[in-house]
Amino acid sequence: MAKRKKPIPKKQAEIMRDQISPILPTGKPVLPNSKKRENQRSVKGDKVKQLTIGLRDIDETIIYYFNNVIKPTVIQNGNKANVPVMYGSPERWKAVQKDGFHRDKNGKIQAPLIMFKRDSVEKNRNLGNKVDPRNPISYGIYKKSFSNKNIYDRFSLLTNREPIKEYYGVIIPEYVTLTYSCMIFTDYVEQMNKIIESINYASDAYWGDEEKFNFRARIDSYTTSTELTQGNERAVKTNFTIVMNGHIIPDAINATLAGMNKYYSKSSVTFGLETAGTLETIEASARTETKDADYRFFDSGASGVQSQGMTEEQLKYVTANATVIANFATNNAAIFQNTTILEVPNGFSSGTERFSLYINGQYVLPSLYTVSQTGNDVSVVVQTGATGYSLDNGDHIVLSGKIKTIT
Repeated sequence: MAKRKKPIPKKQAEIMRDQISPILPTGKPVLPNSKKRENQRSVKGDKVKQLTIGLRDIDETIIYYFNNVIKPTVIQNGNKANVPVMYGSPERWKAVQKDGFHRDKNGKIQAPLIMFKRDSVEKNRNLGNKVDPRNPISYGIYKKSFSNKNIYDRFSLLTNREPIKEYYGVIIPEYVTLTYSCMIFTDYVEQMNKIIESINYASDAYWGDEEKFNFRARIDSYTTSTELTQGNERAVKTNFTIVMNGHIIPDAINATLAGMNKYYSKSSVTFGLETAGTLETIEASARTETKDADYRFFDSGASGVQSQGMTEEQLKYVTANATVIANFATNNAAIFQNTTILEVPNGFSSGTERFSLYINGQYVLPSLYTVSQTGNDVSVVVQTGATGYSLDNGDHIVLSGKIKTIT
């Protein structure tokens, strides 16, 4: 008789290889569930805009926060004036770097003024990362507050129908860290101090519109103010950097997945009932020896019914089932510590058919092993001559059945 090989647990690479989708006879790959037409929903006439967050949205949060929350102001010629905020286009920024200040259309130094521009965008992998950008599987679910399908009517109320809820799935965003260079221009140092105080107080907060998206902004330091003299004109300038923690969702990926990210809830569940013939036909086909017997089998007795059934001890034994893993193994025996075999009630077999044994995931026939109680442990002795291999501590041995652990 040829010696059988010992079963070995599968490696992770082998498990992943088994999960690869097969190829159809036509040579086309099997479509994932998200690509099948039956799992898609039409978005024709849908007025819900797909959620997108771009770099421009993050840029606009800085302008919004300056103008609506920080609201920097200075005293100019005895009057309180708001400080304008503008984005530094390449032409503007180059002119400022060359001249040291910004001029208006009339060639006059514009002060007070706050100007900023985006320097870099860095991907933040500490907060999460997608598995496959072509087929994202992580979504945030949002419910539409009102639609034509969940309109209130008395018919739904009378028929006990739940209004249909409409849900939209939005992919998890891509987290990024953005860096902005900022400059402040004023005529006097006192004006500069007031603006810096207002901006510094808003650091380490979430900037943006409360009804839209908010991004955390951090400002670490401000460069020492410098007086710039140009003829009879002068300006005070301060440089600082804003580090913004944001997230982006490109409109291209949401447009592609729009039909697959729309869901509807179930308004009602209906169970049908069918009859297979007349009442006489059903009663005739339902007659069995058990039905015609003088004694019927019930798990529990009922008032006015003569019954035979299991005792409470037998019921507990039938429903009992536990699974344990061997603590260690020798040549032909596996030991399960702090485990005991349940006592067999009257009328039940005490053979090994009460147990199931698995060695490295392979089922072992009950005729090839014996189970016994040794103190507080359960011992399983395997017929290694019949199995063709011996046991060791590296094996994964599982025993399930009429046993329980001792606590």
